[in-house]
Amino acid sequence: MPIDNNECAKMETNDNENLLVLAWRKFRNGWRRFKAWYKGLYRGKPWWRKILVALATLVVSFILYLIAVDINFLWLFGKSPSADRIMHPDTAVASYIYSADGTEIGKYFDENRTPVPYDSINPQFFTILIDTEDERFYSHHGIDFGGFAAALKDMILHGKPRGASTLSQQLVKNMLRTREYSTGLLGYIPGVKMLIMKSKEWITATKLEMWYTKQEILEMYANTVDFGSNAYGIKTAAKTYFDKSPLQLNQQECAVLVGILKATSTYNPRLNPKNSLRRRNTVLDNTRRLGHITKQECDSLQALPIELNYSVESAYDGPAMYFRQAVAAELSQWCDEHGMDLNRDGLKVYTTIDMRMQQYAEQAVSEKMKIVQKNFDQHWGKQDCWVDEKGEPIPNFVEDKARNTDVYRSLLARYPNDLDSVNYYMNLPHRVHLFDYENDSLYMEMSSLDSVRYMLHFLHTGFVAMDPATGHVKAWVGDVDFDTWKYDKVTAMHQPGSTFKLFVYATAMEHGLTPCVRRRDAYIDTLVFNEQKREMEHWRPTNASGHFSGADITLRSAFAQSINSVAVRVGNEVGLPLVAQTARDMGITSPLDVTLALSLGASDVNLLELVNSYCTVVNDGRAHSPVLVTHILDREGNEIYRARPDDHQVLTYRAAWLMVQMLMAGCTDAGGTSMALNGYKTAPLYDTDFGGKTGTSNRHADAWFICVSPKLVCGAWVGGEYRQIHFRTGALGQGSKTALPICGLFMQKVLSDPAYRELHGRFGPPKQFIDPAQYQDCSESYEPDSLYYDTDSLDFDSLEVNPLPESLTPPDTTAV
Repeated sequence: MPIDNNECAKMETNDNENLLVLAWRKFRNGWRRFKAWYKGLYRGKPWWRKILVALATLVVSFILYLIAVDINFLWLFGKSPSADRIMHPDTAVASYIYSADGTEIGKYFDENRTPVPYDSINPQFFTILIDTEDERFYSHHGIDFGGFAAALKDMILHGKPRGASTLSQQLVKNMLRTREYSTGLLGYIPGVKMLIMKSKEWITATKLEMWYTKQEILEMYANTVDFGSNAYGIKTAAKTYFDKSPLQLNQQECAVLVGILKATSTYNPRLNPKNSLRRRNTVLDNTRRLGHITKQECDSLQALPIELNYSVESAYDGPAMYFRQAVAAELSQWCDEHGMDLNRDGLKVYTTIDMRMQQYAEQAVSEKMKIVQKNFDQHWGKQDCWVDEKGEPIPNFVEDKARNTDVYRSLLARYPNDLDSVNYYMNLPHRVHLFDYENDSLYMEMSSLDSVRYMLHFLHTGFVAMDPATGHVKAWVGDVDFDTWKYDKVTAMHQPGSTFKLFVYATAMEHGLTPCVRRRDAYIDTLVFNEQKREMEHWRPTNASGHFSGADITLRSAFAQSINSVAVRVGNEVGLPLVAQTARDMGITSPLDVTLALSLGASDVNLLELVNSYCTVVNDGRAHSPVLVTHILDREGNEIYRARPDDHQVLTYRAAWLMVQMLMAGCTDAGGTSMALNGYKTAPLYDTDFGGKTGTSNRHADAWFICVSPKLVCGAWVGGEYRQIHFRTGALGQGSKTALPICGLFMQKVLSDPAYRELHGRFGPPKQFIDPAQYQDCSESYEPDSLYYDTDSLDFDSLEVNPLPESLTPPDTTAV
């Protein structure tokens, strides 16, 4: 007989219903028996037994309630801290950054906290803390029932509740953030939410007492609690308020810090000294009352004034701020990949920065940029220094740039539909702090718009120095003043101008040309396609001098004298796609547009990658990425990162060695653009070889110099905040006049220091045979031939050129 599926389903449903009915009956019967048993405990019994039963019922009910809260019974109470989190609390700890010699140079933090062990804290601090916050600390196990009863009595009798939280409960609230946990479904009932949060504190505090000793709890408390003024933990608090270590604190200073804990603003000795003094004396009186100091000692301590050595520590405190920001940016991706937080995980970051070199770099930047700025101010006088391609002032330039400021954006948010109000406040004079080379604390009455105008008149710089053998960054200066300009010019993008010729000539050397090969210095007129105008137009690159010699010039001389026409011919000869690939191989990571102007440095790069690329030729053709961080330790001291050498051969040894000779020619050969570097080669530097390359972009907007020596390479960029801000003449604005002096003075300071004796040296003869006829005795200086003189060449922009037309550009090499 076939089975009916519907009948089976009905039978299954009936069975389930029968099971539920049976379970309900068993529960009901069990409950009746329990009630009968419970009534038998007190019905007809003496009064004292009834009281005991009632008390026992309350205790059992309270325990069952706590268990229900802890396990989040039926999702009524929300989650509580897990055992793993209690055993491994996630407390925010500042990370430290160290220089190459292991010296601390700064911190990264959200909460400025650095834990210290129990025995590194003055014991008097713990005595005063216990006397003030939890006098029965050693006699309870997380919950002070006596204190709770006293607080309940005060609330009932006087209507003034007082705190009854133990140190363990306070630690749970601060360290484990129990009040940030959900309070479940019951938390929506008014008044119940606080009861649930308090219950979680009791439960977690009890667990804390089970798994930690009293000393460990005190240590965690001291390292966790907020003392105000962005001081988290006893070490930071002692440093902030008294400039001492926790062990150096005296008794009355300990009392001041303990007093702050009641209300970090109200009893802050800097913000409210009178309140802090009264609170300190109350704390000392508690200590006397409990017998830990005598009345005479208490009176003498209370008579003392509070003497502060107050200084709030900032993440911006310390040297080499541009470098430290660069380290943070570099570690951002690594932290994301490894689940780390640089501002919270207490890492120890060891870097490559050499602080003595860093000081020399900052001195060189300050001394030379002060001169450059003076020349710039005299050059422009009272005129606006922002001009268009024709040298005419740009209308509304300041107003346009002011719209990018935080002040303008905040006013626009405040008055979204009222530009008149925005403009009114932008033009309203007020006290403004301004940068000045001679006066660190210059304040003037001016409007926000005028302050923008004032700041636009300053030139900026970036400087970086590297070890060519390892890629270690030794010095990094991102601009003139970090407090004023936080935008780092070392990693900012600019046109490299003639410094890019390194890659043109390196490609030529790689493909068999030599420094003594000759190419014509002559007028170039090429048709290129202008995509904006959708038509062909002439591209006529000029030399910096504005004329051409008409002679066949050796590549050595052309490179040393930075002759543009030869660089363009060589670039076209070896192939612009190969030039771009060489640049990428040597260390340029920015996108490069393969156009005719690539040979003259038309594509933006940054200073760091450019200096790193010059390291490649000094390092015998082996390239490597810049190294800022050598290794990282976690808060327990375990190494979790170490930089691995990644150098690899990208140029033949021959090509690299010949390029070093070309760089040296810029300093030694007649007409070399780097000749001014010799002015910094004082007696202590006579035993060291130098080379260099200048670079200047259109209208002198970007000025560069890269300096090489056998064991140290450095580079500088100088320019305005915008490309429309620049010198009008090469006599003042070219790289040899602005950027070279910074590199020269830096090298002079470093190599004159006996501590850097090992950095001296010469490039020496080649390690493999290279025919001297290929690179020696072929330096020449040329005078222009009037036949090739082009009077209009300076009016044509040599760098800004559109991509090659299809007839000249390979289809897959428009960018590398």
